[in-house]
Amino acid sequence: MKTPQVGEEVKRIAGRIAAAAAGAEGDFRTDSALGRMRWRSAVIGNYNFPKSGGHAGTRRDLLRGLDGAHGE
Repeated sequence: MKTPQVGEEVKRIAGRIAAAAAGAEGDFRTDSALGRMRWRSAVIGNYNFPKSGGHAGTRRDLLRGLDGAHGE
C-alpha cells in the first residue's frame, strides 16, 4: 500500500473524481500524501461555490464525481 505505483493509482482515481465533479461550474482539486500505513488522497472543493449552486450544488457535483470515477 506504500509503493509508488499504488500512489500513482490513488492520485489517478482522485483526479478522475475531481474532473467528473467539476462539470461546467465546479472547481475541485486533489491532495495526495503517503501516510504512515498507506497512500491517502482527497478531493477538495468547491472553489467556485457561488456559481455551482452552493451546498446543494457542491453535493450534487461530488456525487457526480463519485459516479464518474467508476467509468473505467
